[in-house]
Amino acid sequence: MKSKKTLLKRIKITKKGRLFKKSVSIGHLKRKWDSSKKHRKTGLSEQPNRGHAKVFKKLLVKKSKGVK
Repeated sequence: MKSKKTLLKRIKITKKGRLFKKSVSIGHLKRKWDSSKKHRKTGLSEQPNRGHAKVFKKLLVKKSKGVK
């Protein structure tokens, strides 16, 4: 089974196996946002949900060795 390349672009796996994901809805139409909202949305946030981690691990077949 192949890894889902789109998921690899959207999340980051740290050395300790923690998952970080990008915020959604940051593609375009940002003119109406104030600068603090733009700054807040650009970073990565940790994914603490165990159910999501399980799904990500299943989709990332070979790349998910260290995911907890």
